[in-house]
Amino acid sequence: MARPSRYPAELRNRAVRMVAEVRPDYDSEWAAMTAVAGKLGIGTTETLRAWVRQDQIDNGARPGTTTEESAQVKALKKENAELKRANEILKAAASFFAAELDRPHLRS
Repeated sequence: MARPSRYPAELRNRAVRMVAEVRPDYDSEWAAMTAVAGKLGIGTTETLRAWVRQDQIDNGARPGTTTEESAQVKALKKENAELKRANEILKAAASFFAAELDRPHLRS
């Protein structure tokens, strides 16, 4: 399981909004991200860049897998693993009972 983020969602949203707001004041998007990351105490600019890119994907401005789609895929993979496990248990039970039926029984 993935470790929880050390940054709250509110801080992430605020940082992404700040980058969009201050972008015109800087020569590049990276410079704006560096300034915002420094102001908010975000460990690395790369972390903020990832948040901005994911926000752009979620809003449809950039192609990619949205946060919602990623969550759906994760849930489906978990359900698939559970179903496979249940299927293996049922196969083992079926073979056990089939073996019981094949054994000769002496009735008195």
